Amino acid sequence: MKSNKNNKLQNNPCNEDSGSQIPWHPAFVEALQLELEAYKDVLEFHPELQLTTDPLRIDCVVIKKLKEVKIEKNIGAIFRTWNILEYKSPDDYVSVSDFYKVYGYACIYITLNEIPITDLTITFVESRYPRELIKHLEKVRGYTVAKTSAGVYTVKGDILPIQIIDSRKLSAEENVWLKNLRKNLKRSDVELISMKITQQGKAARIAAYAYAIAQAYFNTLNTMKEKNMTSKTTFEYDPKHLQMLEEGGWFAKCEEREREKWSGVVAEKDAEIARLRAQLENKQ
Repeated sequence: MKSNKNNKLQNNPCNEDSGSQIPWHPAFVEALQLELEAYKDVLEFHPELQLTTDPLRIDCVVIKKLKEVKIEKNIGAIFRTWNILEYKSPDDYVSVSDFYKVYGYACIYITLNEIPITDLTITFVESRYPRELIKHLEKVRGYTVAKTSAGVYTVKGDILPIQIIDSRKLSAEENVWLKNLRKNLKRSDVELISMKITQQGKAARIAAYAYAIAQAYFNTLNTMKEKNMTSKTTFEYDPKHLQMLEEGGWFAKCEEREREKWSGVVAEKDAEIARLRAQLENKQ
């Protein structure tokens, strides 16, 4: 019987054509936790932290529980006790408006929690070099922006320590998780991530990350397959790519996430139908 592995790409639930979008933000939080794994005992992660009853949310707040511990990791070297992180997906970027919005969030967070402003930092993470923002910070704000390591830029001149991270430029050795949280993944990238997940036994706790990476890779393969069919490209669509993902458990992760999403939707609809039926019975 002919294997259906070759059809997985077109029919898999991670396909962009299914209408689903890649959940980059929860994947970012998991990647962040993996990057700072060495400090898991002294850091608390609070994703999608709601500031007030209004929809004001911080992408992630990392709290250092032991003030005397110094974070040596490149992306956390500026960390103090409270650390606010703003993440932009590969299709987005940190604008000047985003800078002031997040700075405002930081001020609100300080006020609500009555914490000293000197104990808080702000980090912006995106997948490109923020040329316009850095130009604004230097020319308008009078700040100094300096590259402190590959992909990490420190902003000086404000009472709040601020850094901007271009995840594309991060070290491939030191920041495998954040650097690969992107589109246009190569087979070697996915193989490396699969190996890291297997070696470290982290599959159970990084479902969002695995889902985002798998979906991004599927979309890349789809795009390349279409180009190969419509133009004279040197890319050859290789079904072994899909076999490699399947053996690494990536399909299972995608299917599990999709089942969870749709089971929640069905449960909500069933509850709504039950509520309406109850109302009708009461009226009768």
